[in-house]
Amino acid sequence: MNLKIDVKNVFDFIPESEIFALKDESSAKLKSLKSGDGEGNDFLGWVNLPSSITEENFVAIEKTAQRLSGKSDIVIVIGIGGSYLGAKAVNDALSHNFEMLKGKREHPTMIFAGHNIGEDYMQELTDTLDNYSYSIVVISKSGTTTEPALAFRILKDHLIAKVGAEEAVSRIVAITDSSKGALRQLAEQEGYETYVIPDDVGGRFSVLTPVGLVPLAISGFNIRELVAGAVSMEKICLNNDNLEDNPALLYAATRNALYRKGKKIEILVNYHNKLHYISEWWKQLYGESEGKDGKGIFPAAVDNSTDLHSMGQYVQEGERILFETVISVKESEHDVKVPEDSKDLDKLNYLAGKRIDEVNKMAELGTTLAHIDGGVPNIRIEIPEINAYNLGGLMYFFEIACGISGYMLEVNPFNQPGVEAYKKNMFALLEKPGFEEETKKIKERL
Repeated sequence: MNLKIDVKNVFDFIPESEIFALKDESSAKLKSLKSGDGEGNDFLGWVNLPSSITEENFVAIEKTAQRLSGKSDIVIVIGIGGSYLGAKAVNDALSHNFEMLKGKREHPTMIFAGHNIGEDYMQELTDTLDNYSYSIVVISKSGTTTEPALAFRILKDHLIAKVGAEEAVSRIVAITDSSKGALRQLAEQEGYETYVIPDDVGGRFSVLTPVGLVPLAISGFNIRELVAGAVSMEKICLNNDNLEDNPALLYAATRNALYRKGKKIEILVNYHNKLHYISEWWKQLYGESEGKDGKGIFPAAVDNSTDLHSMGQYVQEGERILFETVISVKESEHDVKVPEDSKDLDKLNYLAGKRIDEVNKMAELGTTLAHIDGGVPNIRIEIPEINAYNLGGLMYFFEIACGISGYMLEVNPFNQPGVEAYKKNMFALLEKPGFEEETKKIKERL
């Protein structure tokens, strides 16, 4: 794995010695992740997950993918949070930018439901599905999470009406708890093919479980390469205790050193549009893991150079409470050069013959220098190119660094108690059975 991390553009704000002074602390937190003696240790199944995936696992998933790919134009992934963001991030990063305009694909197109409560979205989705053959991958440990449960109820009925009950069963895959929950019960009653969400892997760490691998395989992506990249990064991050040799330790130590100096916001920056949903996945990973007990670095993200014409103003001259982490892609897939123009009315002939990616790289470097001059520390992460192998490594790197960083903040990185607050209010407002007292209280409040 060729991921590189560079923190030298932090040293103007925090001396290198202060970051490396966190070497023992960060190494101790990594040791806690490996030994399982820290908070949330019942949710550490992801730590050694990549290397534990077997040939049997791959073969089973690929068999499912082959079966559904042959009968589906579309695979609908129903889930919310970690149950869809990992697959969405990899799908968008590896897909053609204009896939929807290319006509019939060799493999099903991945689309999503259950990640919002949009009435118009659902109506427009079912209207569209009238014209396509599709299958469903429904992902939920409990089967009762409101957003995906609503979507599955509606789409299951739509699929049955379209192809009949028996054929619908063959087109539904449930990824859920091994033994309990409403979705597990329904899957066993109806006869859906099922995969298990491991009990010791939380949603935001689940991209390399069937949660991510099944839908990605159905859509034709190379899950073996994705996992291979993660395995490579697992070896690097779990077998090195030195900041110099372990990118996850260096990242966790640097961002915590910045946090302790008052840098409360981290902006994940990309200069490649296909990484937008990698940023969305990263935001959930770090936001849910660190934002608790009145602590945590707030995760934000921008897509440059687009957002240099909007958020760039704040980053350059706003309150100095933030730092940036830039994901840089060394090589693009294509080679497009700027043409010569005899009239040169746009004054771009000085760029003639240069690759567009060279222009983009200079925008990236120029922005980094401007933001450093403006008081924004900068961490740089480089991957060689966007492919399944590098994405697997990048995502595992962020996961293990998140665990280390959360322990350095002295929070439990593997729970999310704050997520339940809105649900209690919503259930009370909807007068859900069992919430009668809460309904009474909230109505009095309103």
